[in-house]
Amino acid sequence: MSTLDYQIVDVFTDRAFAGNPLAVVFGAQDLATEQLQAIAREFNLSETVFILPPSDPAAATYRARIFTPQVELPFAGHPSVGAAVVQAGGPGRVIQECGAGLLPIEVTGDGRATLTGGTPTLGPELDPAPLLATAGLAAADFAGPAPRTAGCGIDFPYLSVRPDAVSRAMLDHAAAARDGVGEVIIVAWDAATSGAHVRMFGPGVGVAEDPATGSAALGLGVWLVASGLLPGEGESAYTVRQGAEIHRPSTLECTVTAAGGAVVKATVSGQVVPVAEGRINIPSA
Repeated sequence: MSTLDYQIVDVFTDRAFAGNPLAVVFGAQDLATEQLQAIAREFNLSETVFILPPSDPAAATYRARIFTPQVELPFAGHPSVGAAVVQAGGPGRVIQECGAGLLPIEVTGDGRATLTGGTPTLGPELDPAPLLATAGLAAADFAGPAPRTAGCGIDFPYLSVRPDAVSRAMLDHAAAARDGVGEVIIVAWDAATSGAHVRMFGPGVGVAEDPATGSAALGLGVWLVASGLLPGEGESAYTVRQGAEIHRPSTLECTVTAAGGAVVKATVSGQVVPVAEGRINIPSA
């Protein structure tokens, strides 16, 4: 049986067995989508990324296809950061081609990468009740400002909660199915430290809880500016802490740049730590 080479890395952490684990698979350009999805199900991590030749070698360093155990995503943060460090093999700049377009990623010699997100997007205000129910929280846990969807390549709904509610949150699959909630990002914002304690529940994409969500960290900056929690002019830095509740502590360092009250750019940075490598059998077409 034919095989593919792969590496396992932990992303958004400075030590192994923390952060968000990622499978990086090579040489799968001749496989069908169903085969890629089967491999992602076998790894059963929040995401698996396949490194493929770019559509235009003059425009991109490589093409990335990203899968959860259940669906393909146009873009995701921790696979983009992890793939860039693995593919670059050292310091430099790579251009990743993915469903969100061509994204620049700067890689440093210490295994750190900074990803610039795609075009910022912002949705209307949302009813907090279905989001609270999905996260297993009560109305009293809601802290405001209003929930909204935001993103830089892929959108998430952001729900601001009291600091003590973050650790108590628990995905309620029945409520998510009843109310049609595919994902929710719960956020406890600390203005004094420009820090956010975050959890991500993603029943709609087959991820009960994600240890570190780079794409959501990018969109968080858009929501923070829109909500008046970060300035509407210039560049602001903020830190996201995530994953401790599921024993995968992660740190995501972010910036957001705004002009005239609207976000024009967001970045997320993190460390990537190698964990394992090997070969996986190619599933039947």
